[in-house]
Amino acid sequence: MATTMHVELVSIEAPVWSGEATAVYGRTVEGELGVLPGHMPLLGALAPGYPVRIEQESGDDLHVAVSGGFLFVHKDHRVSVLAEEAQLAQDIDAGRAREALTAAEREDGPEAESARNRALAQLRALGEQV
Repeated sequence: MATTMHVELVSIEAPVWSGEATAVYGRTVEGELGVLPGHMPLLGALAPGYPVRIEQESGDDLHVAVSGGFLFVHKDHRVSVLAEEAQLAQDIDAGRAREALTAAEREDGPEAESARNRALAQLRALGEQV
């Protein structure tokens, strides 16, 4: 059995990351999901407000804030994370994310809910408890 799997993380705008990983974790609308090499094929809708974590053999985990999308395990065991928006934790400004969360919580409606979920995913990708 393989010890790694090929993972592609793509947003609507552009590819975000591609490489070998030992595991992929994300929250779907059905619950928390962990994918290891050799996982059976599946398609899961990503839950709003939660990041995706990609473990690499080097021990450097990638934490990615995603907004909307799917996690897809192919028949050949490759994994695709297809997101409307995706942002690596290293590119997230924590102060700006906190401000966006505060502003979104003062508003109502679908746009405010979307902004709230985006900010929550960013803060959670940074490891903050929200």
